[in-house]
Amino acid sequence: MENEETGPVHLRRIDPSQNMRRFYTLAIQPTLFGGASVIRNWGRIGTNGQSMMETFDQAEEAGATMAKLERTKRRRGYRD
Repeated sequence: MENEETGPVHLRRIDPSQNMRRFYTLAIQPTLFGGASVIRNWGRIGTNGQSMMETFDQAEEAGATMAKLERTKRRRGYRD
C-alpha cells in the first residue's frame, strides 16, 4: 500500500469560466480491528463539504480503492 506512506491526497478543480472551485481529499486510516478505511471529503472550496468513509478488512483493498478513486478524479480534471 504505497499511498499510506505518502499521506492524504488533496486535489482541486478550478474553472473560472464555469464558476467551478471544487476540492477532493482522500486518506487512508487504520481501524481498530486490523483493517483500513478510505476517508473521502469533497465539496466547494471554502466550505466543509461532504464526507464518506468506506471500511475494508484488508489494507491492500483500501489502497487499491484509493488509487482507483484518485485516477478517476484526475481523469475528470482534478489536479494537485
